[in-house]
Amino acid sequence: MSDIVLISDPRVTSLPVAECGEPLSDVRGRLRVDGRLADDAGAYAHLREGVLARLEDAQALLPAGCHIVVVEGYRPLALQRKYFEDYKDELRATYPEMSPEELHSAASRYVSPIEVAPHTAGAAVDLTLCDDDGVELDMGTAVNDNPEESDGACYTDAPDISADARQNRKILSTALETAGLVNYPTEWWHWSYGDRYWAMTTGAEAAVYGPVDF
Repeated sequence: MSDIVLISDPRVTSLPVAECGEPLSDVRGRLRVDGRLADDAGAYAHLREGVLARLEDAQALLPAGCHIVVVEGYRPLALQRKYFEDYKDELRATYPEMSPEELHSAASRYVSPIEVAPHTAGAAVDLTLCDDDGVELDMGTAVNDNPEESDGACYTDAPDISADARQNRKILSTALETAGLVNYPTEWWHWSYGDRYWAMTTGAEAAVYGPVDF
């Protein structure tokens, strides 16, 4: 896993953004949505239209009885900053020997730094799979389990997960990759399109989505 490019890497952060101006669209009514991270304004259930359309394409590619469940899409800047700083504080308490630079990099395995965060662009989505009855499938960890909590099992290609979880991750990845999304490899649930990590992964000259207000 040492070859994973973190979102704080200069190969990602140095890429420009050519904002296309595409609006945010409401996921509700188009895909299944879970409310565990719901906010009063409903920001969590919004994505750029191009991302949402590709998720619908991915849903159509899934086997019968298998459904995408959106947990969180758009995230306001203030909330993104809080998530990042809170997690960095946890790491600082656990690993006091880490330098500020090491803490910043380590925190970016799990939460994007504010300056490059794809959720604030409406370009990233945290999701999982469920069956027809809404029961979530075994994916090896819960959505948003960090590397410490999961002993690294949150990494998409983690070796120490069950055969069922590995197969379910493969089903999810195949559909989403075919639809044009890219995965952040430290988080099996995090997929994006049009952001700078997508641009780095696909070789695009620039991202097409930058930070946007809800």
